[in-house]
Amino acid sequence: MSWWEADEQWHLLERGGGAFGDLATAQRFLDRLRQQMTSPGHAAQDGHCLVQFDGRTFEVRLPPNGSRDPGRTCGLAVEAQARPVNGRRYAAFAEVADFAPAAAFIRDSEGLYLWANHAYAHLYGTTPERIAGSRIEDHDSPSDAAQFRALDQEILSRGKPVRHTLTYHRSDGSTGQAAGHRFPVEENGRTCVAGIYVDITEHTRAMNQRREAEESLRALRDHSGLPCALLSAGGRIEQAGTAAAELFRTRLSDLVGRRAHTLLAATAELHQLRHAWEGLISRRIRRAETSAVLLDAQGNQRRARLHLAAVTTSAGRASHVWAVVTHQSLAHEGHPPLTAAQIRILSLLAEGSTNGEIATSLKLSRQAVDYHLSRLRDLLHAPTRPALVARAYVLGILAPHAWPPRPAAAGRPVRSA
Repeated sequence: MSWWEADEQWHLLERGGGAFGDLATAQRFLDRLRQQMTSPGHAAQDGHCLVQFDGRTFEVRLPPNGSRDPGRTCGLAVEAQARPVNGRRYAAFAEVADFAPAAAFIRDSEGLYLWANHAYAHLYGTTPERIAGSRIEDHDSPSDAAQFRALDQEILSRGKPVRHTLTYHRSDGSTGQAAGHRFPVEENGRTCVAGIYVDITEHTRAMNQRREAEESLRALRDHSGLPCALLSAGGRIEQAGTAAAELFRTRLSDLVGRRAHTLLAATAELHQLRHAWEGLISRRIRRAETSAVLLDAQGNQRRARLHLAAVTTSAGRASHVWAVVTHQSLAHEGHPPLTAAQIRILSLLAEGSTNGEIATSLKLSRQAVDYHLSRLRDLLHAPTRPALVARAYVLGILAPHAWPPRPAAAGRPVRSA
């Protein structure tokens, strides 16, 4: 059996059934049918005719002329030899749909079931034999039965298939949803309604739960106050919260789509960050915590803690990484590269050491210490010792939450001595 809907040029728009294995064969059948119907002397009796195709004989049923859409062609083809199988009624349709996972039925114009497959009977917790011969009202609530009868009458009056989604009540009282086609069929000289439906209740529930989770995540992203962003496996920002745009002093529309590495200052922490990223993408680790120096749109820097978590697909691949920023320092302008000795001198100076104590600790002469301090005041634009210490903290050279004072980059200099 095969049903179809085609445009005015007889090009297939919709099709179903198992008579033809592929689209090209179904289209060739329609071309053969069109050739036969437009040949001289051809006349379809009561909207049906016999068509020879690839050594097979098909009985074709077409809607009455008055109910046909001038821009569409639809019909049903049943292989003639397949109709009476062991005397079984509706054999052509039943052979295709009897054990299919989709629920299928045939009803007459009065709502009487003529046939149903196992999947359809399972929806009602019964067997196909108990469905056949019963009426819609025997299985469905009055409201559902009225809905289904109205759909049947629509099919009978229009004479063409309809694809739609409907809501129904299950035998346990819960609500279900099904999607499929309902179409007219001719049986024993009368027009009946056939339907094939797939239960999408669980799919719909899963999609609703996914939408709710996405809404909750979006609310958390936008209103938690935490700067966060969703990065692709290639390191491009795909989503970001308003707090992230404020952190980088840019518009959200300019932040989304940007490469994440352009928002990072070139500091010693980058090596550790890259190592963590490679571990997340390769799925060696699922989450990581590291530090980095962030660079905003005005060129200011701030040190921050990054919390990274991999997002894996159903295939087990890491497709995205969530990045959340915490423990931000104050924004500051970038400082020039400093040697290991200069950073150590700043740490000792912040601790309260005198020039002599610094010289002794670093095994330098007093003149060398004086030179380094003079050079640091010029580099950091700090005229006094207290201002030099303050600038070291403001510029992120020294870690703000550590005592005794130590370099912010885990003891490593920004450049070699």
